[in-house]
Amino acid sequence: QVQLVESGGGLVQAGGSLRLSCAASGRTFNSAFSSDVMGWFRQAPGNQRELVAGIRWNGGSTNYADSVKGRFTISKDNAKNTVYLQMNSLKPEDSAVYYCNNVGRPGPWGQGTQVTVSS
Repeated sequence: QVQLVESGGGLVQAGGSLRLSCAASGRTFNSAFSSDVMGWFRQAPGNQRELVAGIRWNGGSTNYADSVKGRFTISKDNAKNTVYLQMNSLKPEDSAVYYCNNVGRPGPWGQGTQVTVSS
């Protein structure tokens, strides 16, 4: 079972940038998710969790929610068992707790990392 630890969140002004990291412990992304899509999700208070970006572990194809396309970039480092989310031109509506997980078959959720964008 893979343990996922998200980091990199914080408080930033609108228009700023943050880089989130998702590191795996236990089983690696390579072994657990070799044929899967890893994704970044976010959940704001009162809202459902939504998928904002995904990347196929082998092959590296990506997809993005319309709300973040052109501003966010998902990437990965297979050797480091880490997924990243570069967030630029942040808006207040991006404020949420951000999580990573296997898109198709999510395991236990980590604690997430809080992103707060002030106007």
